[in-house]
Amino acid sequence: MTRRRAPRPAASALRAALDRAAPKTPLAALQVAWAETVGEQIAAVTRPVSERGGEAVVTCSDSVWAQELDLMQGQLLERLQGRLGEQAPRSLRFRVEDDQK
Repeated sequence: MTRRRAPRPAASALRAALDRAAPKTPLAALQVAWAETVGEQIAAVTRPVSERGGEAVVTCSDSVWAQELDLMQGQLLERLQGRLGEQAPRSLRFRVEDDQK
């Protein structure tokens, strides 16, 4: 009689499946890395929504956040470059959007 092995955690299999299924675009990479890269506080009030020609558009909950993040753009881009490498945006544009999803 053989011993039954304990079930393996599904988290690693799910993560691998999501990685294979995710679109391989700069925007998708940015959306996946955004919260971990910018932190919970910023991620709670922002959302990357588009990317074109190296410029990413990020919606913000209000104009104060948009202005503050514009001032922090250099720091944010540096962190994103470290995390995403070549897929990192070259610039960020912050836009106020009332309907945060």
